[in-house]
Amino acid sequence: MRHTSRGIALKTGATLAFSLQYVGIKLAGAVPVGEVVFFRAFFALVPLFILAAYTVGFARMVRTDRPSLHLLRSAVGASGMFLNFAALKLLPLADITAFGFVQPIFAVVLAALVLKETIGPYRGGAVVIGFAGVMLMIQPHGGMSGILAHGFSAGAGLALTGALCSAFVVIYIRQMSATEKSETIVFYFMLFCAAVGALSMLWWRVPLSWNSAAWLVMAGLCGGVGQIAMTFSYRYAEPSLLAPFDYTSMIWAVAFGLAIFGEVPALLVLIGAAIVTAAGVFIAFREHRVGRELASKIEAV
Repeated sequence: MRHTSRGIALKTGATLAFSLQYVGIKLAGAVPVGEVVFFRAFFALVPLFILAAYTVGFARMVRTDRPSLHLLRSAVGASGMFLNFAALKLLPLADITAFGFVQPIFAVVLAALVLKETIGPYRGGAVVIGFAGVMLMIQPHGGMSGILAHGFSAGAGLALTGALCSAFVVIYIRQMSATEKSETIVFYFMLFCAAVGALSMLWWRVPLSWNSAAWLVMAGLCGGVGQIAMTFSYRYAEPSLLAPFDYTSMIWAVAFGLAIFGEVPALLVLIGAAIVTAAGVFIAFREHRVGRELASKIEAV
């Protein structure tokens, strides 16, 4: 029996934890991205180890028969993390959160290209509408005329490319989840990110004050808790049911951005985010409905 309310609570808690992670990174100040990635990944291992001690155990967590796929997933995921944290230094919290909403739209397109999934007219229409929302969101960052003439603004370009990397990660996790434990997937991803972040610190590193270090440790712990809450939410409710609750992160982003950093999001960003959110919710609804129809057909056989 699925406890959907528990799944929803965990998913909403995950969005809060990830928003607090972004707050911690911003409050840490001018820290190189690689150093931020190291703290985020290394300290995210702490709650993961605590979780593994009560679930699969450390030995089973590190056991895998698909190291090459873990390496590929981790490399793409780490690229997305570097891009998102670089964008965070240039964008308000609400803007980077809004650009992250594009990930489900990208995931639908990639699922068709990589997994050969069929995109019907409804989901195809939702993708087109979602990209229209993206066009609105980038207006305060140069708009289409600015993109054609000069390319993306740095922040918007980094955030959108990070969302594309995250969409690729969704595809890889779909392929891995049939044989790999959630704890294993998260462990190798965090280990890879911590290693790459530490390697980058050989060239780009600044001495940290105790205050900056504390904020980065908090960001890592919040990121780890968010990862765990998100993973466990899918044990209690279907992904298509939980997908709309990803968008509660905009509430946290606007609230924290305004209260802590005095950031007022541009109106076009909010309107575009609302359109992308509507498209994402519709895609989730269609996946939920198609899944139920397929299950009914299987039961009828």
